[in-house]
Amino acid sequence: MGNELAGKVAVVTGGAAGLGAAIVERFLGEGAIVVFGDIDAEQGQALAARHGEKALFLPTDVAVTEQLTRLIDTAVEKFGGLDVMVNNAGVSGRMHRSFLDDGLEDFEQVMAVNVKAVMAGTRDAARHMTERGGSIVNLTSIGGIQAGGGVMTYRASKAAVIHFTKCAAIELANHEIRVNCLAPGHIRTAIVSKSAHGMDPEQVAKFEAGIRATMRADRPLEREGTAEDVAEAILYFAGDRSPYVTGTVLPVDGGTAAGKPVPKKKRPADS
Repeated sequence: MGNELAGKVAVVTGGAAGLGAAIVERFLGEGAIVVFGDIDAEQGQALAARHGEKALFLPTDVAVTEQLTRLIDTAVEKFGGLDVMVNNAGVSGRMHRSFLDDGLEDFEQVMAVNVKAVMAGTRDAARHMTERGGSIVNLTSIGGIQAGGGVMTYRASKAAVIHFTKCAAIELANHEIRVNCLAPGHIRTAIVSKSAHGMDPEQVAKFEAGIRATMRADRPLEREGTAEDVAEAILYFAGDRSPYVTGTVLPVDGGTAAGKPVPKKKRPADS
């Protein structure tokens, strides 16, 4: 821990748990003032309480644009500016056995949270950054980079975030506002189990174990990623180590987006 973000004001959406909480903790550890929102008021308030006056939590449903705007405006009004915006909040939508079974009933909700809120958060943050520049980081997924089956609306939404991020980076560059994208993969969070609707706890456990096994087989690095791995990568974009980096999509996925792992050769003793 150091002072890489000392004097900077950051806003993080979806910051009460999972990846968002790790980002909030990492930023605070580097000296930032962090204003964060989430629909989980209990966990959000508890996290803020542990860090005193440098952390401020506001209950926020990013699907409601007015609440997201309020979160960002509050950071500026209370702390005098905005340096870093992290559009982290996201939902997975329902997992179906086949796309042919998908009634698209959650399409509007997934797109509202995963796409519209990212666009609104980028826009509102940028409006406050035009005078002094800043860094905006949008969370996508390797599901938005690589084609695959399952959670089709989620995959489509995350692909949209990538394209929007690049477009925003081009348009906002003349204000010295950098816009980058992080694509986590194989990070253990609740978002996987939340997509398993209608299952009892035992079924959810089996479902998640199957997903994890598939993920292990897909990544060159053997270990599973952590929320802290993601937070560390976002710190790079947020701070002063990346002043000439914008419009970039960075996978944090153990090498999955690069390609399939090479099968291990058996050692003579194993044969």
